[in-house]
Amino acid sequence: MPWPPRTCFLDMPQKDPCQKQACEIQKCLQANNYMESKCQAVIQELRKCCARYPKGRSLVCSGFEKEEEEKLTLKPT
Repeated sequence: MPWPPRTCFLDMPQKDPCQKQACEIQKCLQANNYMESKCQAVIQELRKCCARYPKGRSLVCSGFEKEEEEKLTLKPT
């Protein structure tokens, strides 16, 4: 058995509600030579999952939350 065992990098003691979708993105990216354009469907599934939970509830959603905050900050007035 290879070390470390092949598992999703997001394995956490407390289950993240969107961990499954994040792991699917990781698998898709690995299978598609890290071409994000080939994984848009699974990325969209993670976005849908993140939208179901309050901000800060899901660690894997923090990147999307930060992205949204940056868009709001950079909007011209």
